[in-house]
Amino acid sequence: MKKLVVVIACGGTGGHLFPGIAVAEELKSRGHKPLLLISKKSVDQEASRKYGDLEFAVIPAVAKPSTFSPQMIPFLWKMWGTIRHCKKILRAHKADMVIGMGGFTSLPPVYAGHALGLKTFVHDSNALPGKANMLTARWCTKVFVGMKEALVHFKGRDVVVTGTPVRGEMKQEPSRDAAAEKFGLDAQRPILVVMGGSQGAQRLNALVAEAFDQFPAGTQVLHVAGSADEARVREQSAGRKGYVVLGFCDDMASVYAVADLILCRAGASSMTELAHAGLPSILVPYPYAADDHQTKNAEVFAAAGAAKMVQQADLDASGLAAMVDAIIGHGEVVMKMKSAARSLDVPDAAARVCSAMEAALK
Repeated sequence: MKKLVVVIACGGTGGHLFPGIAVAEELKSRGHKPLLLISKKSVDQEASRKYGDLEFAVIPAVAKPSTFSPQMIPFLWKMWGTIRHCKKILRAHKADMVIGMGGFTSLPPVYAGHALGLKTFVHDSNALPGKANMLTARWCTKVFVGMKEALVHFKGRDVVVTGTPVRGEMKQEPSRDAAAEKFGLDAQRPILVVMGGSQGAQRLNALVAEAFDQFPAGTQVLHVAGSADEARVREQSAGRKGYVVLGFCDDMASVYAVADLILCRAGASSMTELAHAGLPSILVPYPYAADDHQTKNAEVFAAAGAAKMVQQADLDASGLAAMVDAIIGHGEVVMKMKSAARSLDVPDAAARVCSAMEAALK
C-alpha cells in the first residue's frame, strides 16, 4: 500500500490527545506519515515536546458556547476561520485522510477534509458520545467507537467498534519494585493511586486526605493531584508517612505498575488505560461532565465487575475509607476485579483503527 499522509485532530485534552498519539505511532510503524493537529494548551505543548519523533501543528482552538448564547456568532466566525486554516494545512501536506479524536477541536479539520474530498473519520471513546462527535459524524466516511454501548447513538452511520488506542509507553510497564523506588514508596505495602485529574479535582482530592488515617493499616497513597491543586493537597497531607503527592506525572506506566487500587474520575482515556493495565478501581464520575457521560463510562466498568462506582455527592471520608478497605488486602476481590478490567481491554485498538482507515481507501 502507498505511503499515506494522515492528519489526526486530537488537541485540547489528554482524553483526545493520547489516543491520537497512539494512532500516530501505529501509522508510523506501518510506514505512513501522521500529522497531529493540537491546540496551544499546556497538555498539548508538553506532549509535542515529549513525542519529538512525531510531527505536530497548532491550530486555533474552538470551544463551543451554549447554543443560545450571544457568543455563538463569534464562535461560528472563528470556527469558519479554523476550517479555512485546516484546508491550507491539508493541501500543503497533501493529506490523504483526516481523523478526529473527539470534541469540537475535531470538527473543523474533519469538515475541511470532507470539503476537499478526503476520507474522513471520527473516534469517540465514551459510552455516551459527545454532541460534537455526533455532529462531526455527518461528514465522516466511518465512525470509530471505543465502547459498544456507543453504537446506538450513531444510527445510519458506518460504525466500527475499535476500542480506544493506548500509547506504546503504556505497554512497557516497569517492575513494581522499580516503580515504587521511583516514587519513594514501599513495594511490600499496599498502594492506593489517586488521580484527581485537571477538571473539578478539589473535592475528590480533599476526600482522600481526610480519609487517609482511616485506610487499612500500612496503606500508602500516591496522589497525582493536578498542578492546580498540588500545593493544597501537600498542605493537607503534610507529615503523613507513606503519602506521596505529585502535581503532574508524565510516566503513567510507572504509576500503574505500582498501583494495587486506583481512585479516579471516569474519563474514557483513563479508563482505557486502567483496563489495559488490568487494575481494580473506585470511580467517582465528574458530576459536571457534559450529559453526565462519565457516569455512563463508570457504569460499564461497574457492570463488568472491574470497578466500584460512587457519585461524589454520596461520598464522604468514612465512606471512601470503607470502600478502600473492602478491596485492598482482599486478594480474591482484587484478582476478580483485575480479571474483569482486563476483559474490557482492546489491546490492538490502534491497529484496528489504522486497518479500517487503510481499507476505506481501497
